[in-house]
Amino acid sequence: MKRQSITILGSTGSIGCSTLDVVARHPDRFEVFALSGHSRVAELAEQCRQHRPRVAVVAGPSEAQQLRTLVGADTATEVLYGPQALEQIASAAEVDTVMAAIVGAAGLPSSLAAARTGKRLLLANKEALVMAGELFLEAVRTGGATLLPIDSEHNAIFQSLPVGFDYGLRECGVRRIVLTASGGPFRDTPIKQLADVSPDQACAHPNWVMGRKISVDSATMMNKGLEVIEAHWLFGVEAERIAVVIHPESVIHSMVDYIDGSVIAQLGLPDMRTPIAHALGFPDRLVSGTGMLDLCRTGKLSFQDPDLQRFPCLRLAYDALQAGGSAATVLNAANEIAVAAFLDGRLRFDRIASLVEAVMTRMPVVHLDDLPTVAGVDGEARSRAREQLEARAGH
Repeated sequence: MKRQSITILGSTGSIGCSTLDVVARHPDRFEVFALSGHSRVAELAEQCRQHRPRVAVVAGPSEAQQLRTLVGADTATEVLYGPQALEQIASAAEVDTVMAAIVGAAGLPSSLAAARTGKRLLLANKEALVMAGELFLEAVRTGGATLLPIDSEHNAIFQSLPVGFDYGLRECGVRRIVLTASGGPFRDTPIKQLADVSPDQACAHPNWVMGRKISVDSATMMNKGLEVIEAHWLFGVEAERIAVVIHPESVIHSMVDYIDGSVIAQLGLPDMRTPIAHALGFPDRLVSGTGMLDLCRTGKLSFQDPDLQRFPCLRLAYDALQAGGSAATVLNAANEIAVAAFLDGRLRFDRIASLVEAVMTRMPVVHLDDLPTVAGVDGEARSRAREQLEARAGH
């Protein structure tokens, strides 16, 4: 069997590290072609020494020089930098598989490059579909790429759909998709206390180990809202047929509800190596390093409807999906600015949703014809979000 040559975009993040862990367990199946780590140079240098990629990409020239110094003559890794280098390692002819794990809008161009060049694309960057779903799927189709979801929820849905499913839920007898959510660390916190939440508290997820930005999104349930939009594009399903339920144990990762009354779910421990291994090996099953689920030890599985007063970001995501066009691009951009401001101590946790909503109401919904249009909307939304921050700081 020919080994798959893999590029990992965002290799120093939690998804990237988990991907390397799975890859290292199967040296007969995978070889690492390229890694990218933006500004986390020390971590990337260690990964280069361990996995010996042909190329490593960082943010800029100073980071590139640091990486060359740290790696030294230990490896023959070529060091590149900048956005164009990311697109280069995503579309290189030598690459079979691309793990797209760069967080936020920054991951869109390189993910698109992989799609356009027909790669086996493991998509962990949900913002690519949230910002530019129609354009992205068109790139997948015209490029002949294979798109496999990495988010635990969408991977669970993918596993629970019929073999050969291809963007037609009604023909498969599917009534609805049910996304599960842990509810984050503030599921039961009195709403009045959310004003005093600190960044460290928001990032202390009860079940999952994630980066700070996605941890905050989980705490506000914006992450689940973005996943609703992602599910719409991945599975061709309308907003009214995508449900969200809070499932604190994070054992059921999502479900598919069929018209005959059957509900098929995917269960597992809350460990991202499971969906990563599934996508890497698909249609085969691979050892992931994840432990075995013991339902007797788990004891119970509980569910509840999300409280939209507690989680207004979830409502905003449904609003954006219903509005269509550029609304989800605006939602994502404003949220990235709001979350960054919260993590920097410039915005209260309970004001994240109101800032996002203020930007959404001030920007008209337009059709996204091409990537420059997406970039323009994204930039304007970020600018308006910063203006909202400044205005609120003055009061």
